[in-house]
Amino acid sequence: MSTILLSTEHLTMQFGGVVAVDDLNIRIPTGEITALIGPNGAGKTTAFNVITGGYQPTNGRVVFDGQTIAENCPRSKMKKIYAGSYTGTTECTVVNKPDMITRLGLARTFQNIRLFKDLTVFENVLIAKHCHIKAGLLGATFRLNKAEEREMAEDSYALLERVGLLDSAGEKSSSLPYGKQRRLEIARALATGPRLLLLDEPAAGMNPKETDELSAFIVEIKDSFELTVFLIEHHMNLVMDISDSIYVLDYGKTIAYGTPTEIQNNERVIQAYLGVDET
Repeated sequence: MSTILLSTEHLTMQFGGVVAVDDLNIRIPTGEITALIGPNGAGKTTAFNVITGGYQPTNGRVVFDGQTIAENCPRSKMKKIYAGSYTGTTECTVVNKPDMITRLGLARTFQNIRLFKDLTVFENVLIAKHCHIKAGLLGATFRLNKAEEREMAEDSYALLERVGLLDSAGEKSSSLPYGKQRRLEIARALATGPRLLLLDEPAAGMNPKETDELSAFIVEIKDSFELTVFLIEHHMNLVMDISDSIYVLDYGKTIAYGTPTEIQNNERVIQAYLGVDET
């Protein structure tokens, strides 16, 4: 039985009177690919932003490898307008910024590709390596960490070879075809040394051939890098082909959970998201 690498407990994200994520409880098993699907505006990316430290949750907590990495409860004015259940007995706050969470072993990509477009493919990956640099400000300023810099450069080239981008190492990232830019963004996330990789709509904008290649690539890196993958995606063929389990959100609430086969045959999911054939 797989251990649980990441879980959320009653996770809620409310913006004023708008509840974007509503009492979300998920469990991501180690070594598996878990998908989060739902209509536009369902709260999927907001959930990713809370998990990776972009937002402090209104209520609930996020647990990674047994450690609480985010926790909060409504307070101040939010107590009066909070839409969920709240006892008012706990004043809990655990805040980790995105860089801290990255160092713990979580990495993510975004819906819109966010590469350093004026830097080379190699430089994009090398920058990500610096999240674990051991040298302090003084050492880096006076180049006292040359051995570490050399090791990071060697590791970056090795990573580019593993993901099939070594031939493009010296090219500007903006010059790459769209599919390779997506692959580079994932490679940059891998450069941080994650245990959990969060992919936010990685197939967005891809043609069918690129999508098929991406599906194979995700499975390949999951196995090769011994990763756990948490995936948001609207491309249902990709989701159904590679996911071990799927959560479905609608208006911030979980409406279904199960295997791809179970989700495909869930009437509530079909009505809310997958669509119903016209008769």
